[in-house]
Amino acid sequence: MKLSTTSQQLLGQLQTASRVASTRSAVQALSGVQLDAAGTTVELRATDMELALRVPLEATVEREGTVVLPARLLLDVARQLPTGPVSLELRAAEQDVEIIAGPARFHLRTLRAEDFPPLPTPGGDSVVQVPALPLDATIDRVERSASKDETRPILTGVLVSASGTQLRMVATDSYRLSVKETVLEAPLVGELEANVPVRALQELRRLIAGSDDPDVRITVRENQIIFEHGAATLSSRLIDGQFPNYRQLLPDTYEHELHVPGDELAGVVKRISLMAQKNAPLRLSFTEGQLTVSARTPDVGEASEPLPIPFTGEAFEIGFNPEYLKDGLDSVGSDDVVLKLISPLRPGLIESGDGSGFLYLIMPIRLNV
Repeated sequence: MKLSTTSQQLLGQLQTASRVASTRSAVQALSGVQLDAAGTTVELRATDMELALRVPLEATVEREGTVVLPARLLLDVARQLPTGPVSLELRAAEQDVEIIAGPARFHLRTLRAEDFPPLPTPGGDSVVQVPALPLDATIDRVERSASKDETRPILTGVLVSASGTQLRMVATDSYRLSVKETVLEAPLVGELEANVPVRALQELRRLIAGSDDPDVRITVRENQIIFEHGAATLSSRLIDGQFPNYRQLLPDTYEHELHVPGDELAGVVKRISLMAQKNAPLRLSFTEGQLTVSARTPDVGEASEPLPIPFTGEAFEIGFNPEYLKDGLDSVGSDDVVLKLISPLRPGLIESGDGSGFLYLIMPIRLNV
């Protein structure tokens, strides 16, 4: 294999591909990036067996071939190369790749190419083409609620559904639940439903941000989802098991439905949360015409701030995890926020008051008086 490109091209595409290379696999090749030069095209590939990414590299192929190089080291080298032309050549006898850029010369040992697995290829009969910007915005509204607890893998994903003119995503970690329904301008051809690891969707957002392609082409297979955007292909294993029926988690009725200014409430919550440390809850006290947000942490301090709201009825106080509450208010995407509450021990609901189809259910924390 021998190819020539520029240091800018090499660095840009390596930064994308190397993000999914494994950092903890016993198989050395999985910590690498595969460079495949065939015909007139060069592709960079990386995988950790859960997520895989293929990106093109603009280069001139002088000799075809495939090599696997350590991803992190190759990226570090690319960052330090002088601006301008770069050549990469496999030296089979030495089992390394020679990288030349200006006066700089590197020899990087190759990893076992036979240990690098074949990556899924896109296409087939079940491709659904979804507009990229609504897809990106919908992921943004729900991704925070996916669980980070690997002992409950079913909750580490986002339930993605798309059919007709509706795109819906649902995520929960059992302490909060996010649902976003997006109405598309044109009906989709085909439909899909899959529990997609949130990490794959976060990586997809990076690809969308780096390309002007208006659409994402999605293929769902038995245990796999493949996203094509621009010239990049991202694939991921799907999460096995039945995603919770989120509709059963939503209360049928609420005692209070309050319209509050979202920016003001978010600002109060962020300020007062500074005093909610060491797992201390954020307290929301509702009295006639007013909400008082307060927090107290022994040996740290306390804070409170009132906010006028249209509350009527018997006063009560409810506690929430401050980070979860901030996430919900940040995700709502509307200055008209609807708070729906039942009692101090029942979940609260945050909705966008602009009809944009977002809701956020949050479990309360039992307060010690």
